[in-house]
Amino acid sequence: MVLSGVGLDESVWGKSRGLDPERAPYPLVRHLLDAAAMALHLWDVYLSDNQRRSIAAGLGFGAEPGRARAVVGLCAGLHDIGKVSGFQFCSRHGSEYLAPSLGGDRAAMGAERLGHDVAGMRAAADVLAVLGFDAEGETVAAERVAEIIGGHHGRFYRDEGGSGSPFLGGPAWAYQRGAHAVAVHELLGSPSAPGSFKAPAGVLVTGVVILADWLVSQSGYLRGRQQALEVSLAAHFARSCADAPGLLADAGLVPVRLRRKAFAEAYGIDGQPNALQRSIMQELPTAAAGGGGGGILLVTAAPGDGKSEAALEAERVLSEVFGTQGLAFLLPTMATSDQMYGRIAQALVRQSGRGAGLTLVHSMAWLNSAYADETLEAGQQVVTCDGDEAGAGRRRAQADMRPRQWLRGSKRPLLAQFAVGTVDQALMSVLPVRHNALRLLALSGKTFVVDEAHAYDAYMQVLLGRLLNWLGAYGVPVILLSATLPASVSDRLVKEYLQGAGHRRDSLSKRTFPAPYPGWLYVDGATARATQISPARRLEQAGERSMRLRVVVEPVVRGAGQARERLAVIERLVEPVAAGEGGTALVVCNTVGDAQETYLRLRARFDDRSHADGGMVQLLHARFPGDVREARTGEVTQGMGRTGPRPARRIVVATQVVEQSLDLDADLVVSDLAPLALLLQRAGRCWRHEHWWARHGYPGGRGRPAWAQEPRLVVLDPLAEDGAVPRQWGEVYSAFLLDRTSVKLGELTAGAVSIPHDVQELVESVHGTTAESFDWDAFDSRRATAWTAHQGTQLAQRGQAGLVAICRARSVRGLHALHSLPGEEDEWETATRLGAQSVRLLCAYAHADGSKTLDRAGTEPVPDPGAGHKMPAAAVRAVMRRTVPVSADWFHAEDAQTLAPPPSWAEHPMLAEVRVLYQTVEHGTVRAAAVGGKTLHLDEDLGLVRH
Repeated sequence: MVLSGVGLDESVWGKSRGLDPERAPYPLVRHLLDAAAMALHLWDVYLSDNQRRSIAAGLGFGAEPGRARAVVGLCAGLHDIGKVSGFQFCSRHGSEYLAPSLGGDRAAMGAERLGHDVAGMRAAADVLAVLGFDAEGETVAAERVAEIIGGHHGRFYRDEGGSGSPFLGGPAWAYQRGAHAVAVHELLGSPSAPGSFKAPAGVLVTGVVILADWLVSQSGYLRGRQQALEVSLAAHFARSCADAPGLLADAGLVPVRLRRKAFAEAYGIDGQPNALQRSIMQELPTAAAGGGGGGILLVTAAPGDGKSEAALEAERVLSEVFGTQGLAFLLPTMATSDQMYGRIAQALVRQSGRGAGLTLVHSMAWLNSAYADETLEAGQQVVTCDGDEAGAGRRRAQADMRPRQWLRGSKRPLLAQFAVGTVDQALMSVLPVRHNALRLLALSGKTFVVDEAHAYDAYMQVLLGRLLNWLGAYGVPVILLSATLPASVSDRLVKEYLQGAGHRRDSLSKRTFPAPYPGWLYVDGATARATQISPARRLEQAGERSMRLRVVVEPVVRGAGQARERLAVIERLVEPVAAGEGGTALVVCNTVGDAQETYLRLRARFDDRSHADGGMVQLLHARFPGDVREARTGEVTQGMGRTGPRPARRIVVATQVVEQSLDLDADLVVSDLAPLALLLQRAGRCWRHEHWWARHGYPGGRGRPAWAQEPRLVVLDPLAEDGAVPRQWGEVYSAFLLDRTSVKLGELTAGAVSIPHDVQELVESVHGTTAESFDWDAFDSRRATAWTAHQGTQLAQRGQAGLVAICRARSVRGLHALHSLPGEEDEWETATRLGAQSVRLLCAYAHADGSKTLDRAGTEPVPDPGAGHKMPAAAVRAVMRRTVPVSADWFHAEDAQTLAPPPSWAEHPMLAEVRVLYQTVEHGTVRAAAVGGKTLHLDEDLGLVRH
């Protein structure tokens, strides 16, 4: 039996490494009280209304949120109880201060090694019994708390050991665990055990515990507390409660309430909202009113119709209804995320949101020019483990690039009130990786926006559906934006959300949720009631944005000297821009190699000046170094954006990087054949701002050239007239989808598409359920092979995603199901996208004198501080900004030594994975390097060239 305050030994330590070595380590009970105090403050300030409701309901305290709050505090206050174990001997400094009465079991306790998280999970049942959690009906709650204790380092475990482990020690150690627990329990007001503890609520509570632990484990804070410990635990807890607001504010996690402004002022738009946006502002509040279980909104409209601003207005409405704080705005690529980050930042500033946490969330986010070098210097380290407990090889140098601002640390950016990034960062929350519970906590408190929802393959759609299922369970409002989403896909995503919200699959199978085009569909999470944009607003939007797009199919072939040779056709099509009245043209190629070849041909024919010299022909693709690509993207979007100034003559040759979210307007768009949904995306860059300019005037008064009488998309079709998919395209696109698109283009009435009226029907004809069947009576071996391969790929992708994704929210019984795969998977070991793995390649230069530099001129040495020395933040940026993403398939095993980075990079979390290609410089000339059976060289104008 443990008596209150009797026999608690503060020599049992909780934190040692990184603190003052001249003082005793930080007592465990005080760290537990720090975490409990922070968890209470997170409940009060950081958690959103819907998160508090979800946790309280999951504990059976729906009408008593205060009781749920206390249980959350208790879980945080017990998270490190497993350190009252053989853990105490893993640090020489810590064990030196341990009371002699606890040293007798040392030899026996050392016979087994456990992480203190697992030790805490195994000891939890006995500890909770001391607190009275062993009554009838409370065993489920006790088991859940044990899982949370075991999962506070980011991975849940199945409890298979029990409390008889030698690592936990004998009666004296058991008494201390009970004494520590009683001290925390009493200072929290002796919260009672909940009668239930559902798994989704347990996941959120684990996220709170992890976050609380991180915030109070910052070395600077711990050193300050270590210097002057309060006399009593009650006084210590009071100080911890008083400190929590400052720690949360310093981390940038205190939510800011925006001062909402009128539409034009909020988004810096010179004009009024369009019909779609007005409908969301005026009609969505009524549709969402009274909802208590979240809801999902699907917004459909043609490219350039202002879906992003519509989403931000919808966030304003839904956050008010459901009590979420901020938003997560997710996009398909890093480039589109970078663009949206700037737009969201400006919108926040205009609405007094300067103090709000806003982060860019993708693997290379810190390279964005918005993140200055000085913000990358090392900041406070979080003391997460001590001594030798971390396994060999697992302690990678995460502090070397720790951002000064807390939110830019590892795994933290999604925690910000406003987060913009790639959808991969969100999908990681439904994969069995460490800290997926923390990611779910981060996402479940915000309105969740997915842009370009059509841009994901079958594998990613399954993962997205699984994430929507969890968000539905938490009552999170979700917004999906798309220009070309098949009805079958949107229907599946809506139903996944509703299943998470508690609706039965069999009842949902009898319903469909068709979305109007253009317009919006809102489905209430609690009732599954569907509401659409009003017919009047839909017709108004269609009228405001109507456009008759002329679609011209040009049959092309590969090989010089032929009349329909692809490059010759492109020359003819863009000649009016280069040699006539001028204007702008966008040429979209399916591969980087094709784009480079096309660019060189057009330069030779029309303007031999390079991009850097201001030539009229420009090149944009993903195989430029990061800094070059960012600069080129800015130049292209400025010259062909809405505000201008528009160039007199401009031909942009690009790849798929221009398909999504880039604000471009061209007089003419020429595109290689691609699946129809993507062609419509590319066509969205043709006359994109014509309606706006018709009302407000063309930038600089420069209108369309006389040859551009109508918006025109020219499709270069190698399949026309019984052609075949070019070998150079490889498996970029499904041969079946290309064939279906080619056939459909040939069937267009009068060679035109009415936008938006024809869009959905065209998408369904190629990508919808009707396209999934095959007419075997009209047998064609080539098409049958393509159809079979396409269907097989789709099934394989869905199946693989189903195998790796965590269970649906309401199917989870034990939290170990969130880490059901073997091993210790982390982000770098699990894929959110299928296909060849990408690696970062640094193209450096080897000179005759033996020096190796980042630049061709030889003035910037490759950073190599040597073993045991830290790499300066600016040097890491200099390297990473010059890297190029390439497929890992490019390289063979025998290339590993050739491409190895300097040895001093091996322990750096980013540089260790970089491959370095040294190009030899001889007499000022750069020679290509042979690797992987090909030659590679970085050309200043073309980017990375591979032959």
